[in-house]
Amino acid sequence: MLGSRILNHQQHVGLQKLGVLAEVSHSFLGPNKNYKFIQDDTTGESALVGSCFRILENLELTCAVGQLVHETVQAHQRVYHTGSGCLLFLSGAWGRVALECLQRGISVGSTVSALSEGMDICLDICKKSSVSIETLKAKNFENFATTSRSSGETVKASTCTRQQSRRAGLSGLKLSRHFCNNKSERVSAVGPPDVKHVAEGLSHGCVDAMNLVIKASQIQSENYKDNSSSTFDVSKVVTCLLPGLPEDHACVLQGCIQLLSAEQSSVARHLQEQRVKLALINGDLADTYRHLGFNRHAGMRRVGDRSGLSGSSKEEEWLDKVEALLSRLEVNLILVSGRVSENVLLRCCRRRILAVEKVEVSILKGFADATGAVPVTYATQLSRLCVGTGVNITAWKEVVRRDGNPSSAVNISADVNAGLVTVVLTGCVRAKLQALEDRFWACAYRLHHVLKDGVLLPGAGVTEMLCVRHLLKNAEGLARQPAERAEEAAAAAAAAADPYRGVVLRLMAEGLTDYVSTLMVRTGRFSKVGARTELSRLLRDYSGGSDMSAAMSPLLSHEDDVRGDCAAVKSDGEPSGAIYDSLSVKQEAWRRALDLVLLVLQADAEVITGIDQNTEGSQETLMLL
Repeated sequence: MLGSRILNHQQHVGLQKLGVLAEVSHSFLGPNKNYKFIQDDTTGESALVGSCFRILENLELTCAVGQLVHETVQAHQRVYHTGSGCLLFLSGAWGRVALECLQRGISVGSTVSALSEGMDICLDICKKSSVSIETLKAKNFENFATTSRSSGETVKASTCTRQQSRRAGLSGLKLSRHFCNNKSERVSAVGPPDVKHVAEGLSHGCVDAMNLVIKASQIQSENYKDNSSSTFDVSKVVTCLLPGLPEDHACVLQGCIQLLSAEQSSVARHLQEQRVKLALINGDLADTYRHLGFNRHAGMRRVGDRSGLSGSSKEEEWLDKVEALLSRLEVNLILVSGRVSENVLLRCCRRRILAVEKVEVSILKGFADATGAVPVTYATQLSRLCVGTGVNITAWKEVVRRDGNPSSAVNISADVNAGLVTVVLTGCVRAKLQALEDRFWACAYRLHHVLKDGVLLPGAGVTEMLCVRHLLKNAEGLARQPAERAEEAAAAAAAAADPYRGVVLRLMAEGLTDYVSTLMVRTGRFSKVGARTELSRLLRDYSGGSDMSAAMSPLLSHEDDVRGDCAAVKSDGEPSGAIYDSLSVKQEAWRRALDLVLLVLQADAEVITGIDQNTEGSQETLMLL
């Protein structure tokens, strides 16, 4: 037909763009994470990033796929604060799987069905391979008892040997109490696992950040008077960034550390020796602030104006009202979750009232529980029933702000502490502070989710390789057990109905293998080819009864006892034990990665091409007139 041409709609540009975007995740996987500089060609400004979430945040993603990827990673990061690198990598790997299936002529429906089935297999393996924290405690207690018995036998054998030597006329020395004390100290260092033991296996290469998390957890445990409790309330932890100091000056303090201006600092010093009364504002402290959902009256129209009702006069009237109210209630400390207007700040400083802005809502709740204060939305709602007492203000350190102006760090704490902890992060490179803060929160939330779930997942690529093994067995039809005849028949029927099922499952397993091999490459001990060779040998030699963790540890070990993407080294130089992951974080990252791939795949097939995938032969070609 004249004027017509045939277009091949199996290009799927969206999946190709997804694969390109996923390449940025490689530098942020494994123990040797790299920093990247992003420079704006227009302004010349640059940003230092150390995670996939931050690099997507600083890129100008104009295409639809880029914005979709950013929104997906942002939604995951907002909840879990970790796992964005895994999410982005696997979305690219499984996006290539979908693209490969289309190039082989496999329909979109069959691809989606097989990928979903593969995800169900992987999630089932995650649940089966997870270990409860209580089981881990029991195993570690057995190791503790075994170590104690072996140590006792060693001492007993040594005593007998010395007694025999003395009978034979040889000079011998009696066992002193110092020898027994040394034995006791050595054995007591190996105890049942607590939050510290679990956290060491979740550090994922960020040992310093996880040590800060452990200290914060210990402070909270002391406050709760229950050192054995496996709890960590991440909502009562805040960070404070102090540039100019070396990174090893980071510390953890009880209370809430806030950076104040010079004017606010003088007020804080004045309040150190005084009885402080506290008010909590959940919102902005400004006359123009309205709460979320506020609706102005409809149909109202201004018909006249007087100078006495000008905007500035309205603000002055509101300021006078708030100032008089605070003075009557004797409030001298205000914690605000939002912003404090400049005029309010000036009035407060003049009245020796300390107003602190941008305080986390969870911190407001902690102070409310400890002091009896009641958070309000507007300052005009304050009453004596809303004012709390029992707050201490202590000047902690003099610092310099990013703009070069002097500032003071003060510690605001309550007499009855509610577990509020501040982690002070320091660094000589100002641009690196955000990356250090992101790593700390990743470790903190990883531990938080593990303790919340009550289970641990084998890390360092072990879970991924178990999934690879089961995906390959399902693809080859070897995953049937003799006792499960019904499942055999169902699997055979599924294979007969969808002959491409095995191909898709094998490609999906290939994506997980690519992820683990990338982790091995990031250790600095393997090339890409060498890593894939070792993993192929592992899958070939591995049997279901052997320990996958023991087989994977040598592959993902680093020269300095740094293992895979989950390094953990104790402070005394002794390498830590097992390496763990969070079950909920990993499962959600995998789900989001596949959902992203399927969304882009179906968008390419239905929106861009505009063809119906249910129509026979509609995927091959489309004739345009």
